[in-house]
Amino acid sequence: MILQQFYLPCLSHASYIVADESTQVAFVVDPQRDVERYLDFARDRKLRIEGVILTHFHADFVAGHLELAARVGARIYLGARAKAQFAHQPLADGERIERGAICITALETPGHTPEGICLLVSDAGKPRALLTGDTLFIGDVGRPDLMASRGVTAEQLARSMWNSLRTKILPLSDDIVVYPAHGAGSACGKNMSSELSATLGAQKAVNWALRATDEQAFVRELTGNQPPAPAYFGYDAGLNQRVRPTLEQTLERALAPLSLARLLELARGTPGQPAAVVLDTREPDEYAAGHLAGSVNIGLSGKFASWAGSVLSPDRPIALICAPGRERESALRLGRIGYDRVAGVLEGGFAALAARPDLLRRTERFDAAAFAREREQPGRVVLDVRERGEHAAGHVAGSLHVPLGELAARAGELPRDRKLLVHCAGGYRSMIAASLLEGLGRADVADLSGGFNAWKGAGLPTEVGAGAACR
Repeated sequence: MILQQFYLPCLSHASYIVADESTQVAFVVDPQRDVERYLDFARDRKLRIEGVILTHFHADFVAGHLELAARVGARIYLGARAKAQFAHQPLADGERIERGAICITALETPGHTPEGICLLVSDAGKPRALLTGDTLFIGDVGRPDLMASRGVTAEQLARSMWNSLRTKILPLSDDIVVYPAHGAGSACGKNMSSELSATLGAQKAVNWALRATDEQAFVRELTGNQPPAPAYFGYDAGLNQRVRPTLEQTLERALAPLSLARLLELARGTPGQPAAVVLDTREPDEYAAGHLAGSVNIGLSGKFASWAGSVLSPDRPIALICAPGRERESALRLGRIGYDRVAGVLEGGFAALAARPDLLRRTERFDAAAFAREREQPGRVVLDVRERGEHAAGHVAGSLHVPLGELAARAGELPRDRKLLVHCAGGYRSMIAASLLEGLGRADVADLSGGFNAWKGAGLPTEVGAGAACR
């Protein structure tokens, strides 16, 4: 048996190839949308990708099942409860796929979603691995609250999860290795480990969900204190059920060069055509030094796709401004979450704006000491855009708090007569926030280079607790 894990850090996403060496037949499980890494691996090992299996309809990325079907004719497998527009083979509970020495057995495990399955992989008759999708993570289980818009409550799915864990997973042998679809940093759970695999026995000993003994307490714990789901999750879950263009088809249009005049025209919009978002994917320091007024900054160095999906609407066109050589990466990473309405890339990048200084803006960035001095000036207020747990664990005294994912909707709560001094943990999210606020008409915005980490590192005062509400 060959079992290979592929990990994509920017989406905290793990996918897999399971293959039989004797028949040279391979199956890809929960693939990312850009599928070259699986094709390269199969080519190097002289494997034939026969099928692609989705453990559920992922909400945090667009899976590559249609891409693999188009590229190599792979058959698509889904859990038997899944409903999809495209041709697929349903896998009922206990149904097996057998090729040579390997056997892949589907276990119906609703809980994160109603159609979720796990895949028990055996080699020469011995169970070796459990590919758990978003049912069981290392240290946690999948959140049950993403299906409310489809008429399934979090409590219903939490009870399904309780049953799935106890009837399908806990009875399995302790030496089986658990391989989940996500690791730490994913919003599909709340307490995930940075480990990407572990024996089931180890998880039985330490994973709270497998150790729970009372169903009611389990349901309360699983449904409580879940972080807000990023805005794009419902959109991607729907895309994964539908027929859609492949990534190769969308990239051809997305990489079209745009003149500055055409980019500005797209940003204005036309009757019947919404205004495009101008997305600048350069790094925060570059953006702060000079950028097109009204553009949004999300740097490629961070969790670019996740934040793009959290703060941008999938219904609006996107026009890109990129550092030289980063055009394809920018469009591809948007494509991983199904943001396919990219109209093109500014030809020449930011340098194309050199002749139009009237279109440019700068964003003030302060180091920690200067930020502290600026904070003491009249008419200033600190805005913390980290998550709630981060803020509660320690923050600048007197700061207002609005998580970045909520900022656009709650910008009206911010005082209009104060200069906003924005910070996050390290300076990445704060520049996203500053650019969003500028686009909403706030010219009185600055941010903290290095974020709260730099503030603490300079020995500046902090406080712990809920802090100030935003009013």
